[in-house]
Amino acid sequence: MPLINSAALTDFIAEIFARAKSSSEEARRIAQYLVTANLTGHDSHGVIRVPIYVERTLAGGTVPDQTVEVLVDLPALAVIDGRFGYGQTVGPQAVRIGMDKAKAGGVAAMALRNSGHIGRIGDWAEMAAADGLVSIFFVNVAGSVLVAPFGGVERRLSTAPFCVGIPRPGADPVILDFATSLVAEGKALVASRGGKPLPDDALIDADGTISGDPHVLYGPYEFEGPRNYMQGTGALRAFGDHKGSGLALICELLGGALTGNGATGPGKRFANGMLAIFIDPARADPVQFFGGDMAEYLAYYKSSKPAEPGGEILTPGETEQRYRRERTANGIMLPDDAWSNIVATAKAVGLGENRVVIALQR
Repeated sequence: MPLINSAALTDFIAEIFARAKSSSEEARRIAQYLVTANLTGHDSHGVIRVPIYVERTLAGGTVPDQTVEVLVDLPALAVIDGRFGYGQTVGPQAVRIGMDKAKAGGVAAMALRNSGHIGRIGDWAEMAAADGLVSIFFVNVAGSVLVAPFGGVERRLSTAPFCVGIPRPGADPVILDFATSLVAEGKALVASRGGKPLPDDALIDADGTISGDPHVLYGPYEFEGPRNYMQGTGALRAFGDHKGSGLALICELLGGALTGNGATGPGKRFANGMLAIFIDPARADPVQFFGGDMAEYLAYYKSSKPAEPGGEILTPGETEQRYRRERTANGIMLPDDAWSNIVATAKAVGLGENRVVIALQR
């Protein structure tokens, strides 16, 4: 498994996207977001996505250097079409529009449709928190039917991410960010390429058998070959039984149907939809009660006796911050198969072996 410096990895990934029709500015932006996902421990949304992104772009599914179109522009509501641009390009544009409206009026909603893969939703919560805003995100993935509803074995849902971000004065924000499936599809991809194994109950096969074997999702595959989740006989499971399945359904209805992206289903073009709600605590809390009470309660929350000796109570986002510090200092470890697929993509867009060696040596 290669251990690669994050700055060197960012440079290398940026060069790949610059050779795959993106401007140098967009290429670096995509690389930075993907590497940040790895830095925060979300390898499923990191550079393992590079071959898929490039393949989708070269096939015309994702449009480089896209500018969003604002379809509805009201004081507290924007409806935005991403026009199938990279999520790392249209996502910041759309989130900024919603944030500016919340800053002006105290609260605002933003509905984004037709975005390319929008990446780690925690990025957008962190963006809002950095500007002092609370944010809530309901997301779906049209055309990506992966998850069985509670009580079923057939796929009907996308991984339907949900995320909340809460800023804290003088401290890291609280960021709750998860797929409503028991694991994200990208984690199955990582596991299939020799990374962290899936939990034993992450998948359900057509006959109702519970499994942690990625073959249930992808069908037969060679270790260094492509993965196609359409070839598998089974599905990802929703987390939390009926509760996670119900939240996934809400993400489909709000992030998919309400935004105009469309709830997921067979035969649909791949696109992320996202409903985001932004609240400005400075406008909602003129006596500044929120920050102090939140700090007091988080300390109380973390003071619970750990279930295991030496254990620790963590708040959402703490694990990601620790990963970020450790991996920034020590580098990002990539499974051999994931790295070989990135290298193959780099060579396919015209980068030579010498450039690969340089990336590994830094």
